[in-house]
Amino acid sequence: MGHQRIVFKVGTSSLTNPDGSISRQKIKAITNQLAVLHEAGHDLVLVSSGAIAAGFSSLGFKKRPLKVANKQAAAAVGQGLLLEEYTTNLLLREIVSAQILLTQDDFHDRRRYKNAHQAMEVLLSRGAIPIINENDSIAIEEIKVGDNDTLSAQVAAMVQADLLVLLTDVDGLYTANPAKDPTAKRLDKVKEIDTTVVAMAGGSGSANGTGGMLTKLRAAVIATQSGVPVYICSSLKPDALIEAATQQGDGTLFEARKKGLKTQKQWLAFYAQSQGQVVVDEGAADALVGHGKSLLLSGVSQVSGGFSYHDIVTVCDSKGRILGKGRVQFGQAAIKDMLQSASPKGVLIHRDDWISMTDELQSIFTDF
Repeated sequence: MGHQRIVFKVGTSSLTNPDGSISRQKIKAITNQLAVLHEAGHDLVLVSSGAIAAGFSSLGFKKRPLKVANKQAAAAVGQGLLLEEYTTNLLLREIVSAQILLTQDDFHDRRRYKNAHQAMEVLLSRGAIPIINENDSIAIEEIKVGDNDTLSAQVAAMVQADLLVLLTDVDGLYTANPAKDPTAKRLDKVKEIDTTVVAMAGGSGSANGTGGMLTKLRAAVIATQSGVPVYICSSLKPDALIEAATQQGDGTLFEARKKGLKTQKQWLAFYAQSQGQVVVDEGAADALVGHGKSLLLSGVSQVSGGFSYHDIVTVCDSKGRILGKGRVQFGQAAIKDMLQSASPKGVLIHRDDWISMTDELQSIFTDF
């Protein structure tokens, strides 16, 4: 096994005792495996859930709280306790760890996205292990099903990882729920995440976590479209992380797209928020989607949304079908003025600032 950049995502159920409290023994087992891989020369990132589980008992809650404010308070206490466990164990092997707390806003905002990327690159180049979690103490929408599954895929794509490993309490994707269907079989490899594969995913996960298999499939789409293969496996084995690094154990490998999306295209596809809409004629639609050309003003039929220079807009054809998203070179008011000309000239969206909405990308917003 050569040098790899690997992102591991560990869910709450992989870190807790049966009563929902954090398990120091499980954290020690995880950090020992990280140390072995780190000493073998791999770049490692750990996306770890568990802040709420680590903190709720310190605030006097007898079980994991359900109200958002109580979750946020528990996360504020637990994040420090959780990081202390990771840091203490890794320092025993003379490995430096670093805490990074993120929300979706850090991905939506292009400047913050670049800053986070640069910080992680420095940490990895200096031999540190970034330990990442949602900033649950201030986030609202992020404390929902699949938050860290999606986050781990976003991080893996951002750092252009060689592998994303989603560790959970099941050993991969099955044709049906193995707890209910004795004929269910585990899939060793998935080449494409289509509607058939999505239909195999179950609903909610364990009582202590917030993720189910469906959210892991969504994460797999984001990662594989960005060129990062994904391995879903159980964390229950003693050497689960080490086995996952080589896909030697029991699990499901999701193959990556051969030509993964680069960082700019990832941001456009997954995070950039549209500020308006541009409708184009048939010729422009074909040039954009079929031939990878830039969008010329001459192909624009109408605009809406009040967007400005360098905003992101959604582009549709005359039938309302979404073609993709791109960064505009003119604001809405300027475009309307230029469209008054008999033959408007200029490039509205350069092809480097464009992402086509493929079926796989569309599935992220419709199938999950």
